[in-house]
Order: sequence, then structure tokens, then C-alpha cells
Amino acid sequence: MLIVGIEGKQLAAHDRARLEAPEVSGAILFTRNYDNRGQLAELVASIRALRGGEFVLCVDHEGGPVQRFREGFTRLPPLARVGALYRRDRQAGINMAEIHAIVMASEVRACDIDLSFAPVADLARGNRVIGERAFDADPQAVAELVGAYVRGMRLAGMAATLKHYPGHGSVPEDTHLEAARDPRPLAAIRAADLVPFTEGFAVGAEAVMVAHVTYPAVDPRAAGYSSTWIGGVLRGELGFRGVVFSDDVGMAAAESAGGIGARVTAHLDAGCDLVLVCHPSMVDAAIAAVRGRAPCAAAKVATLCGAAAETWDGLRDDPQHARYVAALAALPAAAAASA
Repeated sequence: MLIVGIEGKQLAAHDRARLEAPEVSGAILFTRNYDNRGQLAELVASIRALRGGEFVLCVDHEGGPVQRFREGFTRLPPLARVGALYRRDRQAGINMAEIHAIVMASEVRACDIDLSFAPVADLARGNRVIGERAFDADPQAVAELVGAYVRGMRLAGMAATLKHYPGHGSVPEDTHLEAARDPRPLAAIRAADLVPFTEGFAVGAEAVMVAHVTYPAVDPRAAGYSSTWIGGVLRGELGFRGVVFSDDVGMAAAESAGGIGARVTAHLDAGCDLVLVCHPSMVDAAIAAVRGRAPCAAAKVATLCGAAAETWDGLRDDPQHARYVAALAALPAAAAASA
């Protein structure tokens, strides 16, 4: 039921002990865990040796400002540039969203990492931490591009995770650093921010990540702690049956529930399936808080595990991959020309 961070580029003894805990369903990797592809392959293999293939390895590898592995990987442009292309040429933008997803997912899967937390389904409406990570401000445009991105990820053998439900883009605050409140009523959120999530679910997104934003007109608790947002709207109204992730419990906006253990249990009690504990210093407290609790169903976890994928040698020899990489490299100039 926990997805946990590890400290360095190789597993230390305490990392191994934490990863072997039955309460831990997967690990999330960061730039601190990456030196080069060879080192990453060794790290991934060492984790697989501990827990096997149905242990979910994750990363935030969206492109733009959030790309954990850079040297040796295609430099992915931010999604806002895809949105700019869409505004100039709708079909070209949709095609580019799928290409971006295929390149991102195929390169991550070539490292035997199951999941990149993507795509961002938020609206580009001024949030400080979302910014160019979002496709566009228009809900219908974002919905089309999210749908294309999900299709591309699935073609490359990766499950899709829409974030940050029910929408983080329409408030200015950065939830890594501060609490965030969105005062709008549910009807306004439903008519705007939820539109891309609805489309992503319709095309088969397997997972969703819940924001630490509070929407007091709907529930006084942050969305990740809210059975109204998770059970009532997401599971009930929208009919989503996939995996629900929390956002990282170490973020400042998560502090409303109390200490680490309280944050983890509050997410699980609200209906989250898997809780992100990204800071290694918080992992022991998180494990202790959920010890003895029923884990996330193995069948649900299995939906996140990557399908058979190309190796890096295969990608290097694949002319289509080369064409897609070239198309992404040309995107900034094309997007700038359309502005």
C-alpha cells in the first residue's frame, strides 16, 4: 500500500529492509537515484531481485521541468509546447501528444521501470508549480491531448496516471511548499478541471493521483483525505475503478492531517489505494503506521506493471523511434512559431 523513496544510487541495507516490508508495494526513483543508464539498470535489477516483477517501480518523468533521468535519455519538451502546437494545428498537436508519450514511456520501460506518473491533466491557469507542465488552459483542448497521451503510453506498454485530481491548475499555490485552497463549487470544477480526467478515464487510464488541494465548498479536507472526492465523485459519479494514488505525504500541503503516520492512514481511510512516501526519512514511520493493515489488492497493483518493452539497443535500432525523437526536438521551434 506504500510506494517509497530510496536514498542513493545503490541500495543500502536499510533500503533493502524497507523494500522487503510487506506493506511496501513499490518504489519511486528520483534524480538522486540516477547517474547513468548502466547504473540505473543495476539499481533496478537489485530491486527486482528483492521483490520480483509485480513490485511497481515508478518515476516522475513528464518532460520539461520534471524529468528525473536526463543524461542518456531524450530531452522531453514540456507539455505546454504540445498545447501551443495544438492551438495552431489541432491534429498535429494530437499527434505530437501521442509521440511525446510513446518516446517517454518507451525509454522508461526500456529501463524496466513500470510507471511514469503522467500525464498532467491539470489546466494551465496560473498555478506556480504546474506552469508549463500542463497542456493548455482550455478544458476541451486538454481533454483531447490527455486522451492522445494516454493512448501513446499504452502503446508503449505503460499504464497512465492522470494527475492531479480533481485539478491543481486553477489555484496559485505550490502544494510542495504551502497549503492550497480552491473556493469554487463542485459545479464549476466539474465544468472545467474534471473534463480532462473524464476523457482520460474514457480512453482507459489505469490510475489517478489525488492533489493535496482543499476545495472547501465540497469538503473541508484536502482531496487526498476526502472520501467525498474519492468515493463520491471519483468512484461514484465518474465511475473510476482503477488505482488511486496519493501525492507525496512529505509535501507541505499534506500536513493538515498531522504526522507522517496520520497522513498515510488518512489517505488510505479516504479511499487511496497506494500512498507515496518519497522521502526516505519518512518511510519507517509510514510502514509502522500501516503494519497489519490489509495491503492493496495484488490484482490492482498488477494493472500498473509494465508490458513487454523494447530494450535500449532495440530503441537505438528503431527508425520510428528516431523519427519521433527528431519530431520532439523540432517542437520548440514549431510551437514558438505558432505563438
